[in-house]
Amino acid sequence: MERLATPIVTTLKTKMHILFTLLLLICSLNEAQLHLQPDNETNSYLKPAGSHVEAGNPSEHQQTCTQDISAVLREMSASLAGLKVEVKYLQKENEAKTRELELLKQQDQEKTKELELQKSVLDNLKQQDQAKTKELELQRRELDKLKQQDQANEKELELQKRELDKLKQQDQANKKELELQKRELDKLKQQDQAHEGELITIKASANITENQVEALRREGEVKQVAFSASLMDSGEGDIGPFNAQTPLVFRRIVTNIGNAYNPNTGFFIAPVRGVYHFEFYIQGGGHGSHSSGAVLFKNGEHIFIAYEHQSTHHANAANGVTLLLEVGDVVFLRQWQNSRIYDSHNHHTTFSGHLIFTM
Repeated sequence: MERLATPIVTTLKTKMHILFTLLLLICSLNEAQLHLQPDNETNSYLKPAGSHVEAGNPSEHQQTCTQDISAVLREMSASLAGLKVEVKYLQKENEAKTRELELLKQQDQEKTKELELQKSVLDNLKQQDQAKTKELELQRRELDKLKQQDQANEKELELQKRELDKLKQQDQANKKELELQKRELDKLKQQDQAHEGELITIKASANITENQVEALRREGEVKQVAFSASLMDSGEGDIGPFNAQTPLVFRRIVTNIGNAYNPNTGFFIAPVRGVYHFEFYIQGGGHGSHSSGAVLFKNGEHIFIAYEHQSTHHANAANGVTLLLEVGDVVFLRQWQNSRIYDSHNHHTTFSGHLIFTM
């Protein structure tokens, strides 16, 4: 604004100076003409239009010129005063515009600084973005590698899964085959136990004749027969369970008068014809799935059983019988299938018998 106001003031001053110079020039020319041209023609030329001054009087003409100059000066003074007012107004406006311009300059400087700061921040952001872009590219490459590795792992896992499925199938087949073999083995064990019992019975029967002969020889001599034995000779523990009935051998002899009981086979063989009484006591350790029991046989015939099943603590069972036996008859005990029988140094499980009288 200051640049705009300064040319205006200069122009006004120049115009005033030119007008004042022209005015002085006109006055000088008029005075010269008064001296050089005294005739009426000259006076008429210099006389202003509408003037009532006569041409032949120079003093009047000079007075008229002075009045005109004064009027012009007054007009110029008025114009000058107006111009001064306008100049003052323009100066004030110029000062306001100057202050506004300074404020705009300050704002522009602040905006420039802010712009530079934003530019710096933007540059930093660009650098960070470039760094992030590089890092992202590295991560993308690493991710691609991981994807490839994951795909390879998936393929390997699939192969291992297939191999595991094959192994599971093979294991199931092996389990089935093992189960079949186990069942076959159990059958063979049962058959073996049955054969063992039959073999013992056959052996006992084979000895009947010899025993009968010996008994006949001793018939007159043997008048007293009695025995008592416990299951274990030493130690303690359970016997069984077995899938089939198994002969019990009472190995610890307490009494064996007449030697009719054999501790190696568990058989009592009647030496003479007569009436005999037998008793047997069985103890079990207590089990949820296995009972405790034994059966008394005469020559393979099931006579009596002692049986007890208790899930906790000890279970006891006992029985007794009186039999008429011929010479060579065999009496023995068999353990009940799938049962457990306990004995220790306290001798809980026992087998006893004696001759009541001969016949």
